[in-house]
Amino acid sequence: MKVLHLTLKKKWFDMIESGEKVEEYREVKPYWVTRLEGREYDVVRFRNGYSKDARVMVVELLGIGRGLGVLRWGAPELECLFVLRLGKVLEVGGSSE
Repeated sequence: MKVLHLTLKKKWFDMIESGEKVEEYREVKPYWVTRLEGREYDVVRFRNGYSKDARVMVVELLGIGRGLGVLRWGAPELECLFVLRLGKVLEVGGSSE
């Protein structure tokens, strides 16, 4: 299984965990082009911050494309982004305490 590791702020982590947010966004910049274009991943392992005991969540990745995102899900207005389409939350663990 190919895993994409990403770090999120609590707001976005919680929205994905609850099923409210079904897309994650990354800017179209050289760093993300290298990590996302022409690559296939099965799941995304989200980490809530950088603490060693941060909560983690594994989510099914349905696909990666480019386009405009949803403002209430954190996308900037009228900016082309990488759009990661998320599926089911497969696992949640760890603690932020």
